[in-house]
Formats: sequence, structure tokens, C-alpha cells
Amino acid sequence: MKKSYWSVALFCCCLSAAGAQQTDVQSVAGNVVEWRHHLHENPELSFKEYNTGRYVADMLRSFGNIEVVRPAETSVIGILRGAKPGRTVGFRADMDALPVQEETGFSFASKTPGVSHACGHDMHTAMLLGTAKVLSGMQKELQGTVYFIFQHAEEKSPGGALQIIKSGKLKGVDAIFGAHVIPNMPAGSIGMLPAGAASSSSDGFFLTIQGKGSHGSMPQMGVDPIVTGSEIVMMLQTVVSRNVTPGEMAVVSVGKFQSGDAPNVIPGKAELAASIRTVTPETRKLMEERVRSIIGHVCEANGAAYKLDYVLGYPAIQNDAALRELAKKAAMEAVGAKNVFDAPRLSASEDFSYYAQVAPTYFMIVGSGDGPPNHNPGFRADDSALLNGVKAEVRIILDYLNGK
Repeated sequence: MKKSYWSVALFCCCLSAAGAQQTDVQSVAGNVVEWRHHLHENPELSFKEYNTGRYVADMLRSFGNIEVVRPAETSVIGILRGAKPGRTVGFRADMDALPVQEETGFSFASKTPGVSHACGHDMHTAMLLGTAKVLSGMQKELQGTVYFIFQHAEEKSPGGALQIIKSGKLKGVDAIFGAHVIPNMPAGSIGMLPAGAASSSSDGFFLTIQGKGSHGSMPQMGVDPIVTGSEIVMMLQTVVSRNVTPGEMAVVSVGKFQSGDAPNVIPGKAELAASIRTVTPETRKLMEERVRSIIGHVCEANGAAYKLDYVLGYPAIQNDAALRELAKKAAMEAVGAKNVFDAPRLSASEDFSYYAQVAPTYFMIVGSGDGPPNHNPGFRADDSALLNGVKAEVRIILDYLNGK
């Protein structure tokens, strides 16, 4: 096909810009590893990320062209305003660590006993710092505004996302992206989570069943909370199999059942706790209704009293279809099509889901290499994943701002 002079010129210009972008990303490779190691050595728990927040804020200021704001005491937003007007896009990284003793053997292992980055948030923070540094150097060519959102307290409900949203600092943002490292996928591979529900909600309950203690040889004199609790556990298994639409993901897992101390004594009470996962608002509501009904009716039938604390946690992430398409194309161009794959829905939950209250969102995953799962003491995210993470983030942001 014959091309006009202007078409050829524009095509060459785009190739030149893409090449320059990759060169800029390569230039921060060493920095990103250094930042990751510092963060990994100095983890801080949710709502206590004071030193982490200061470190991130200082780095952002050192890049130049970035305004630093603090939407909450331990969170940071860096705002980069391009020389040209345009859209406003946000990219979020969480910064908090877990109350887990590290067992990785890393030379840069946590220096804080009982606290470690066993979920990879050090990786997220380092990658977004790298993205900020690359883009800050492109300020004169940038069309639009970028919000680099360094969020506190993802690991602890109610989470840090809501605090940042309530601060009003994200007003005017048109779209928000996020990423999470996941093990047992090639380091630096980019997984595109599906449009629609991309994770599960994270709810649960804490239940105390108050029975009546008795000697094991005289059960007629008591109200057995163990039998009552056992009936509840078994009845809860029917909610997924008989109430939830077949094929829709839903989980009820009772992880705590504590009662009694002696084999010949019927105890006075039992304590149960459960995790409940769903992907749609309708099923989330259904699960709560059925759990409350089962507990109430079983306790009544057995003559037991009860106290139920039903806790609503993070909702499911809802990925925007158009943003997914944009992100996938951008990632393929940034790291190569062979390194990008369609990822299944996460069964875990994330407070990134709350950002949908502000703007359309898209959440993806970055492979971190082989090893134990997130939250395991031996979780070992590979440094080699960092650079592709930065490449994908930079390209996604630029493509969004350029209206691709």
C-alpha cells in the first residue's frame, strides 16, 4: 500500500518514541533493584508505613517535575503534569508488609523480626518508582497527567484505598491501573486478568454459640454447642452446592472451630469463624442471607443462643473491558507478545477494588518466578521481574494518555 509522506513520518516518529521509551526504562533497571532491596530490608506493617512513605516521597521529589501530596499519614501520591493537556491516569502500588517471619535466605532479607514483604509489595513500590522516574524525564513530551498512587495498608481491613479515596486527592482521575506479582509464572511475564470480576470479595463471620454445659454421660441436661456448630458447618456446605448458580465461583470455608477441653464434658460454648468468597454483588448478598438464616435456625432448633459478627471485607475487583484491551496491547508492545498471557480470575481479594468508586479500573499480574505462594514465609519474588513490570506500566500509561 502506498503511504503518504506524512504517514511515513508519523510512523517513524512513533518508532523513535517507542525506542526512546525502552532506552529510558533500561536506564532505571539498577535503581529499581536497589529500591526493591531497600524496601525489602525495611518492611513496615499496615497503617505504620512511616519510613516507607518518607522514602517514597523523597525519591519522587528527587526525580523532578513531580508534585508530592500525602492523602493519608502513611500514603503518597506523586502527580506528574505533562506539558500538554490531556487525560488523567492513575497507577497504584501498595507498600505495606505482613506479620510474617521471613525464610527466604535473601542477602537483603528483612531486618525487622516477624515482619516481611511476603506478598511482594516491595516489588510493586519499586516498579512504580521506576515508572515515575522514566515518565518524569518525559514531562515535556507528556500529554496529560499521571498520578502515581503509593497506597498504605492493603493487607489490613478496612484497607488504605478507602482513606485515599475519601481524601479527595484523586478527584479528576479518568482511569486507574494496578498490578500484583504472582509466583509460579515466568519472572517478568504479564498476566491479563479478565474483564468484569477479576478477583473475589473477602467476607466472613465470627460466631459464638452459647449452649449449656453438662457431663458427657448426661447430654439431656445440657445444650451441646459442638453438635450445633457441626450442623451449621455441614449446612453451610449446601449454600454453594444448592443456592449459588452453577459455574459461579463461591467459597465458604470454616477455618476455626474451638470448643471444650475434656472428652467427658459437654462445653458451654463454641467459637467458629469462616472465610466467604464471591465474585458478584448478587451472590455476595445471597451468601450473607443464607449464612444468617442457617445459623439462626440451627441454633433455635437446638435451643442454643448465639452471637454473630458478619464482616464485609473487600469487594471483587471489576475490570473495565476497554482498559483491559488497551493494557494487553500495550504490554505486548512493551515486553513482547510471548511474555503476555490471559490470566484467570484471582480467588484472592484486593482493596484495589474500591478505586472503581473513582474511575474505571484495570488490574493485572506480573509473574515473579518459581517458589512458594504469596504470604508464605519463603515467598521469593525474583528481581528479574522488575524491569518488565516497569516497561508494561510505562507503556500502558503512555498509551492511555495518547488515547490509544
